Amino acid sequence: MTADSWIEISRSLILHNYGIFLKLAAGRDLLPIVKANAYGHGLEEVAEILSEAGQIWFGVHSAAEAQRLATVAGKKKILILSRTRKEDLAELLPLGARFTVVDQEGLEETEAEGKKIGQPIPIHLKLETGVHRQGFMPSDLAKLAETVRESLYLDPEGAHGHFANIEDSTDHSYALQQMEQFRRALEELESRGVRVRMKHHSCSAAGILFPETAFDLLRVGISLYGHWPSRETLASARALERNDLDLKPALSWKTRLHQVKEVPAGSHVGYGCTWKAGKKTRIGILPIGYSDGYDRGLDRAWVLVRGQRAPLRGRVMMNLCVVDLSEIPEARRDDEVVLIGSQGEETLGAETLAGLIGTINYELLARLASHLPRWVVD
Repeated sequence: MTADSWIEISRSLILHNYGIFLKLAAGRDLLPIVKANAYGHGLEEVAEILSEAGQIWFGVHSAAEAQRLATVAGKKKILILSRTRKEDLAELLPLGARFTVVDQEGLEETEAEGKKIGQPIPIHLKLETGVHRQGFMPSDLAKLAETVRESLYLDPEGAHGHFANIEDSTDHSYALQQMEQFRRALEELESRGVRVRMKHHSCSAAGILFPETAFDLLRVGISLYGHWPSRETLASARALERNDLDLKPALSWKTRLHQVKEVPAGSHVGYGCTWKAGKKTRIGILPIGYSDGYDRGLDRAWVLVRGQRAPLRGRVMMNLCVVDLSEIPEARRDDEVVLIGSQGEETLGAETLAGLIGTINYELLARLASHLPRWVVD
């Protein structure tokens, strides 16, 4: 069956970006993050590409993502980065799952499940260093250490934290404070008899700017897919002379012209009559809309048709939108249309579209609908 709209993932570009971070890892383990459907790229598709390249570790957000990952990647080391409900521990453990524990209740629940199944459960302790969402506060560490030290069913494989302000600023003083807090927490745990084997407090931006934040495991998310985390990260990398990474976006989003027609001068296009043709106008109908992840605020955007820009007209609808083909007279029904990616000499990036709706590349990519087929190319 053909598709009205589809996403193409470049195998060679995923592997290109992966190679960059293997080099930055400098012998440490690498943890590609494939949560949020691999940042919109397709969890199964990306996991299969990286598994074939020999990747062992993967990071996901949830139990459901861990199960999906295991169906295509086989038994890997799968770190679930958020809390896992106790009911799911025994089912996920044989898949190679490691579990992030965020509070004392989670420690006790995990220990009880380990005792029930008769084996230690590998855990990664989430240490609060300044984001103030999930994680053990400094005041929790004494009780944490006592529970882990005295348990036969908790295997403290790792500990990790996360940055709050490393991408949004070129001033990294807060990030450095977080790193110091993380080190202090690790030192306190060790002084209380808990020594973890894998320490990690990194992300794409940290891995680029401060490789030492990886400790034993370099986590990489958005940049695995070829995107700089932010303009501030790029500016900081330039200042540090680390901007020569040549990241290459691996995703293209395409559709086809479903109909081409002319509307008379004075015609209104779309809901709300927000756009009116000032002259006889040739328009094209695209079978994509906000239900596909093409945001309703993108009515100021454009698409690429036959290598040229075609601006949107009227509102983005649930399943359809309209583009102006007046300057592309050669455009025809069923022509390929690029929503994200390149065509001819023109390129339309996720960052450009995100800027039009006042958001970031992360959100725009992660919201690409899961029902869109993902096709691995080259």
